[in-house]
Amino acid sequence: MAELTLDVARVILDAALAKAGTLKLKPLVIAILDVRGALKLTAAQDGTSLMRAEIATGKAYGALAMGMGSRALFQRAQEQAYFVDAVNALASGRLVPVPGGVLIKDGDRLLGAVGVSGDTSDNDEACAIAGIEAAGLKANPG
Repeated sequence: MAELTLDVARVILDAALAKAGTLKLKPLVIAILDVRGALKLTAAQDGTSLMRAEIATGKAYGALAMGMGSRALFQRAQEQAYFVDAVNALASGRLVPVPGGVLIKDGDRLLGAVGVSGDTSDNDEACAIAGIEAAGLKANPG
């Protein structure tokens, strides 16, 4: 696959929402960014809180910006807080370094990232992974 298409993003979104339904999670926002960091698709379930879209996008953006899933970025923030704070300042505060931002890969090729927010970070991440895998792609949560 050369790029993340809208059709593939829809598969990811639908499967992530289905996983959330199976797990009976709180309402989620799912943001899907292409490899350039441009928003490909976003959706908010009914009842999400006000900042969820920004958080979901920040999880995906952070994963892309740092080249690692946001679980690894979270670990790095714990080990090198000053570094991650500095990078986040350079990124105008757009990084959200907690699990739930997952890189989308086709083999070794990076296609984009999914960010999910609304439940626990672990559950958010599980939905992102389920969506990516349903599209026949490789998820890299970090």
